[in-house]
Amino acid sequence: MGAVSRPKKVKLFCGIITSNEDTSRKSFTVLQEKLGKIDLISDVVFFDFSNYYSSQMGDNLKRFWISFEKLISAADLAQIKVFTNSIEDNFTVNGKRCINIDPGYITPANVILATTKDYSHRIYLSDGIYGEVTTIYKKNSFIKLPWTYPDYLSEASVEFLLKARTDLVKRLRKV
Repeated sequence: MGAVSRPKKVKLFCGIITSNEDTSRKSFTVLQEKLGKIDLISDVVFFDFSNYYSSQMGDNLKRFWISFEKLISAADLAQIKVFTNSIEDNFTVNGKRCINIDPGYITPANVILATTKDYSHRIYLSDGIYGEVTTIYKKNSFIKLPWTYPDYLSEASVEFLLKARTDLVKRLRKV
């Protein structure tokens, strides 16, 4: 029988989609007040991977990722997703979202995203939130799984995830 051990901390990040730079800046303030200092921001790319958000958020959407300096317990992800959903609600205009904020975390082995949608490859966490292994780290990069969102394999995303993972691994070695 294996011994129960305390899990290592993970690196929190958020994937953000918006067309409004002012909303992005304001969301950064709210996120940092609750989650701590942002330590890494990816390049911004046009979100042309899907039209899923167009009806809610319009056109000319941009996608980027941010990570936070403070490492977290993986068990906190569901509560963080509930919090980011409340930020989205606060930025709603005329019943439409202006920003999408999807939190997740990075481990040395994978990237986990939080979602409100259940599906065959997702597990229930708590508070109506599910977790998904979105991509895994293998052979010095992140690889596609059958359900990996295309934007999570974009050059900007992979570069960001690799930098965040490198920071995490370096910090875990010091513990």
